[in-house]
Amino acid sequence: MSSTDFSHDYIVRIYRFEKNKPRSLVGLVEEVGKKGKKGFHTYDELWEILNSPFSDPPPKERKKMKGFK
Repeated sequence: MSSTDFSHDYIVRIYRFEKNKPRSLVGLVEEVGKKGKKGFHTYDELWEILNSPFSDPPPKERKKMKGFK
């Protein structure tokens, strides 16, 4: 099984939202159980973060993990 076979859980913190501009928001995303956070300033940036390989370990760490491709 690859890492894409499982769902990922995220915590999304929205700190600012403009009522007249629904695509304009500011916040942070972190994946549950992982270190690190990513910031976003627009709806599109949030969408990109949630659809990116956020949880994939760095290449050096991948080599240490058995079965990770």
